[in-house]
Amino acid sequence: MSLRSRPKPDPLAEPIRFVDERLGAAGAIRAALRYVFPDHWSFLIGEIALYAFIALIASGVYLALFFDPSTAETVYRGSYVPLQGATMSHAYLSTVRLSLDIPAGLLIRQVHHWAALLFVAAIVVHLMRIFFTGAFRTPRELNWTIGVTMLGLAILEGFLGYSLPDDLLSGMGLAIAYSVAVAIPLVGGQVATLLWDGRFPGSEVFEPRLYIAHVFLLPVLLATLITVHLAMVVRQRHTQFPGPGRTERNDVGTPMWPGYALRSGGFLCAVLAVLVLLGGLVQINPVWQWGPYEPWQGTNGAQPDWYLGWLIGALRIMPNWEPRFWGHTWVPNPFFGGILFPTVVFATLYAWPWLERRVTGDRSRHELLDRPRDNPWRTAIGTAFFTWVLMIFAAGAADRLLLSIGFPYEGQVWFFRCACVIAPVVTGGIALRVCRELRDGVPSG
Repeated sequence: MSLRSRPKPDPLAEPIRFVDERLGAAGAIRAALRYVFPDHWSFLIGEIALYAFIALIASGVYLALFFDPSTAETVYRGSYVPLQGATMSHAYLSTVRLSLDIPAGLLIRQVHHWAALLFVAAIVVHLMRIFFTGAFRTPRELNWTIGVTMLGLAILEGFLGYSLPDDLLSGMGLAIAYSVAVAIPLVGGQVATLLWDGRFPGSEVFEPRLYIAHVFLLPVLLATLITVHLAMVVRQRHTQFPGPGRTERNDVGTPMWPGYALRSGGFLCAVLAVLVLLGGLVQINPVWQWGPYEPWQGTNGAQPDWYLGWLIGALRIMPNWEPRFWGHTWVPNPFFGGILFPTVVFATLYAWPWLERRVTGDRSRHELLDRPRDNPWRTAIGTAFFTWVLMIFAAGAADRLLLSIGFPYEGQVWFFRCACVIAPVVTGGIALRVCRELRDGVPSG
């Protein structure tokens, strides 16, 4: 046999043989390496969320080495002149030192912050992709539920991390959160006292509680859910868009090794590179400018991270309505925007797979995805629902911009109240008509 005709040696054969001789796992390894991933750009959105989470864990470990969660008071004697002699907590002091005096501290801290923003954004877009393509249908309802749960936990995790530095901005966010907790009917006072260990701003154990939840409890829970989510995806197989040779019984795409693994590794490096560039070149949350939290220094110009904008907007545009019976306020106003609104949003997301199955009567197994035009009513309802949340988000995010161009605050409130009712109907109707025309006028396939 000539050298040219000899088959090339498989570089994985020896490692697989070595593992199989000791664990008997050759079959599982070969199956994993041959697992097929569909070739479509939208499937990369979920990977962005995964890689952002990896960046969060890696950068968070570095930050944890230098951050002190204590709220005990101290005096600043560091290199930042405007804060010289100021009284502050050890939490804020360690954050300022980490940002201005620790080598690479500011870079890692800003990478961590940008990764948190990207993590939540990627989960939102990933869930939208799943919704509009019908990837939540049987047998994937439980995986949809896990995804919605991860979104809620990611928002909570981001808020806790955002609150740790004990700067003016984070203190104002915690004050709002305390007001929302107190507004829970009947048990609000007890819940807030339990969480804060007393009245706001809480006792000295409150900040360590935030720290433990942020660096240990929620990351472990998120990592567990991500693992379960990925395991269920592998067990149930990836969905795929309709196309030549694609059926409900096969998978068409790129195998795990070598194609998909190398491509995914390159994508991981690209995501991390973008986060490092953002952390090094684009300033975010300069806590040394805000100063330590003092209740009397709060200003109306404070804006939270984007993933909390929808909750701030709901609090801002909710009418001044507080049901009173027998001389007592039974439902304080912050309850509607801070508790009821997000509850309705997440309850709708959790219930949607079962609501759609009940309305359509479709209980069959689905391995092929819908294009949004293929199901006009789902697309229209999803567009209207997203627009509703987006309008409330805009109410919490655009107030300073609108004020700068002369749009009075009272006018903004009424504008967004009307927009929350009118815009979803308009966008949902447009989406319904466009999808019907595309579906009926353009051949599928």
